[in-house]
Amino acid sequence: MIRVEREGPVFVLHMEQGENRFHPDFVAAWDQALDEVEAAEGPKALVTTGSGKFYSNGLDVEWMRSEGQGKVAPYLRDVLRILGRVLTFPAATVCAAGGHAFGAGAQLLVAHDLRLMRADRGYFCMPEIDMRAPLHPGMTALLKARLPAQTLHEVLTSGRRYGGLEAHAAGIVEEALPEAELLSRAIALAEPLAPKAHPVMSRLKADLYPQVLAALEAQLEDLPHG
Repeated sequence: MIRVEREGPVFVLHMEQGENRFHPDFVAAWDQALDEVEAAEGPKALVTTGSGKFYSNGLDVEWMRSEGQGKVAPYLRDVLRILGRVLTFPAATVCAAGGHAFGAGAQLLVAHDLRLMRADRGYFCMPEIDMRAPLHPGMTALLKARLPAQTLHEVLTSGRRYGGLEAHAAGIVEEALPEAELLSRAIALAEPLAPKAHPVMSRLKADLYPQVLAALEAQLEDLPHG
């Protein structure tokens, strides 16, 4: 469901599980992949990408609905922990979203240092307003820290679906590119940053976002479903 390959000093994490929803097994595979890259010696950077129509379609809502509260709460904590790991990863991270990034998938995109989207296909969207679902405070804090204020207001209160060009104009992503150029551009951006990889990078990022990390660890009785 997750495949990691290496292009020189750049590790490319391919999500290959259909809609790439965060099923518990998918979360475990993410942890394993991040452990692999983090343990690698020498210069390194991380690029993540999806497959087909999807970067990631967010939480596994069907699984959440089929399980009791006792399983859903730790599951959500595990997803939030992945977002925190990406946000504070000890190497440069670049998202190459060639398809839809919805809900927790949109938050995963936002957590990267640099964000790219395909220009002509795929949407960035936080659909909670239309689902009548609250967000965990850590999710809101992450979006608030990484998006322009007015963009964030629209993202959360309208449920707007942003295509790549619209996402670029709104400051959600740094670039929107044709599909054929997306992954190679992400690798090209990541490679010169690979020598910066060091545990201190994780500390510097954590010091940038202490409120986000604290909020990601908060508890809520009303769980989100995005």
